[in-house]
Amino acid sequence: MKTSRFSEEQITSILQQAERDGITVEEVCRKHGIHKQTYYGWKKKFGGMEGSDVARLRALETENNRLKRALADAMLDNQILKELNAKKW
Repeated sequence: MKTSRFSEEQITSILQQAERDGITVEEVCRKHGIHKQTYYGWKKKFGGMEGSDVARLRALETENNRLKRALADAMLDNQILKELNAKKW
């Protein structure tokens, strides 16, 4: 997946600037060199968030990924133990 050239904090500040200053979407996109679809995709994902909210979201995503890996490891260990017990009988 391609990484963005803007950080999440920069994205939220761009979105807030458009809402706060009342300038049009076209002007914001031209100023920052982004496409209108990119702007609306950001608005869909980060709309109404602030910098602290984005940091909390990132922390929750990393925690979720860590828990998913732990669950996958536990399930793999459980499956291996079941296969070993089945072979013994």
